[in-house]
Amino acid sequence: MKQDVTIKGAAHSSIIHDSAIKHVTGRAEYTDDLNEPAGTLHAYLGLSTVAHGRITSLDLDAVRKATGVHLVLTADDVPGENDISATGLHDEPLLARDLVQFHGQPIFAVIAETRDQARRACQLAQVDYAELPHATDVLAARDAGMGYVTKPLKLARGDMAALAAAPRRIDGRLTVGGQEHFYLESQIAMAIPGEDDEIAIHVSTQHPSEVQHMVAHVLDVPSNAVVVNVRRMGGGFGGKESQMNVFACVAALAAKRLGRAVKLRPDRDDDMSITGKRHDFVIDYQVGFDDSGRIHAVGGDFYARCGYAADLSGPVTDRALFHADNAYYYPAVELRSHPVKTNTCSNTAFRGFGGPQGVIMAERVIEEIAYALGRDPLEIRKLNLYENGQLTPYHQEVEDQILPRIFAELEASSDYHARRQAVLDFNARGGVIRKGIALTPVKFGISFTATWYNQAGALIHIYSDGSVHLNHGGTEMGQGLNTKVAQVVAEALGISIDRIRITRTTTEKVPNTSATAASSGTDLNGMAALDACQQLLARLTDFAARSHGVTADQIAIGETTRIGDAALPFAEFIRAAYLDRVQLSAAGFYKTPKIHWNRDTGQGRPFYYFAYGAACAEVAVDTLTGEYVIERADVLHDVGRSLNPALDKGQVEGAFVQGAGWLTSEELWWDDKGRLRTHAPSTYKIPLASDRPKVFNVALADWSVNRETTIKRSKAVGEPPFMLGISVFEALNMAVASFNGYRENPRLDAPATPERVLMAVERFR
Repeated sequence: MKQDVTIKGAAHSSIIHDSAIKHVTGRAEYTDDLNEPAGTLHAYLGLSTVAHGRITSLDLDAVRKATGVHLVLTADDVPGENDISATGLHDEPLLARDLVQFHGQPIFAVIAETRDQARRACQLAQVDYAELPHATDVLAARDAGMGYVTKPLKLARGDMAALAAAPRRIDGRLTVGGQEHFYLESQIAMAIPGEDDEIAIHVSTQHPSEVQHMVAHVLDVPSNAVVVNVRRMGGGFGGKESQMNVFACVAALAAKRLGRAVKLRPDRDDDMSITGKRHDFVIDYQVGFDDSGRIHAVGGDFYARCGYAADLSGPVTDRALFHADNAYYYPAVELRSHPVKTNTCSNTAFRGFGGPQGVIMAERVIEEIAYALGRDPLEIRKLNLYENGQLTPYHQEVEDQILPRIFAELEASSDYHARRQAVLDFNARGGVIRKGIALTPVKFGISFTATWYNQAGALIHIYSDGSVHLNHGGTEMGQGLNTKVAQVVAEALGISIDRIRITRTTTEKVPNTSATAASSGTDLNGMAALDACQQLLARLTDFAARSHGVTADQIAIGETTRIGDAALPFAEFIRAAYLDRVQLSAAGFYKTPKIHWNRDTGQGRPFYYFAYGAACAEVAVDTLTGEYVIERADVLHDVGRSLNPALDKGQVEGAFVQGAGWLTSEELWWDDKGRLRTHAPSTYKIPLASDRPKVFNVALADWSVNRETTIKRSKAVGEPPFMLGISVFEALNMAVASFNGYRENPRLDAPATPERVLMAVERFR
């Protein structure tokens, strides 16, 4: 029996983010807003002041005697493992004991009555070092023989003899900068001790289960003694997937030692100095092609600045190789990762997780061919697009290629060809202002490449008054995950979303959660919630059939539940089920099918499906200063059958701007002492509202339906559109190339800051 009512907030509808009003009115509670238990103390970290050296003496007497100080912690105070490495390599100490390996590495922690007292006391430490040689630059570290932080990867397919045999060949180097996460809410943790070995932690993290495990290891207690709670984050972008470990573990250690609640929140400067970034890459590439522009072979070596410890550098550098093809078929290919150890903070996950660094290499290869042949880069892009049935460098078959249609629609809607000719005509007149335009695609694989992370759980209670409690293993960081999962539940149960209360993520309710990352939060947790709903519906349908003497096809559960000729309000129906002792709680579970990956052979199906998109960007450059503006950007992006078009469109807009910021204004710089000097809003420039495109047209490919059985046939949206900002970078490249008649690729490095653009212009002027 079909529902005869419209379900408020059902899937595929544009409803408001569940916390949107709280966000704009300031009523949304973050970790720092929680009521502190009586007697809460505050912690702060004492950091290394050298980039590499052995600690020869550590005098903390003045720190211990400072006003308000209750406790000073060092590595010797850790009862369990003094290690917080995300991958179990035991290479990342919680607190450095004898050796420091980057400027800003935590050595000790101070716990005092106030945060200011703890922070000031840290400055009283007397630490002497025997300094050792250091390297912060990836090539300098490589040449110094510092080695790798984790095992490299090689992807290969086809006969690389095709590179030498190709009619044309180009070798080049692309330097790609890193990126600071710059979440609005900094890292923070509050630990509250409980009975025996128990402890509860409120923390801003994308990975509650990892915090649980790390705290358990540091305290030498079982995981069931540790409860981790996350209501929401003020942004994450990957920076809170593993980098929160030090803050949560120090707070927990102090809380158990003192028997009092302890909060740890670093200043923005220290947060940026301590925590990892997007990996910088130096990419050496080779491409063989013919006079038509068709690619014959591609080779690439990806040297990544990984920092002093592995963290997530292994899977990040793997994914850079996975996406070094972007949307293009390479008949022969050989790609190698080089995760180089450096004396910098341990770099980590960031939106796209290495994928953007791979995609930009693919786009550089296309641009090289286009400039060499004097062709429109879009022609070369379209010529080399994947066709269904072709294999990626990791031997996964492409089965869902929709870029030809996306290209055709975006070319028309953006009026690309006429505008490109107008740009060429404008530049031909000379003058100070030069323009550029580029249309670039993205093909992005969706799934964790660590296959075991592709699982999720959910817990749903229906209370006897008809209200619904929803909990799942994902974390909300502003992306609208909770809203989307609630929409799935509302539609499945046939009820208004107003009945559903979304509660904080907690390891007490859903165990062994995966990180909310890899754009998989809705895919995994939505399906787990749907599984729980289906269990509940099966029980309720059985009850209705049994109690009313009807068959299942005569039952429609919802706001008005229809059982044969009877119609009951949902709350009344649920009350009757409760009185009949029907179980009204269900734990759902989901694991992604079909995927497999063998890292040793470099072959498998690491991704369940691909998300696609394209963007056309036009820029104007002042060639006297190197400054530029994005005149217009048009985006058409594939999210499958969108669960919430308004939220998805917002994700695409934000990702585009953040991607453009990575490639234009956001620059990380370490000085010769190994100090990060871009460590605050005053020295690190993220895009402002004024930096967004003057004209910004964003549309979803509403005709797309995921061919795989994802949640409601939707596709992931968090990471894929980030790569669309590459269109801005390539448009800048074209503007510079106008000075040499487009005869040579300017080979801009990223970020293309105004200084870099100006220097490139001067080379060709």
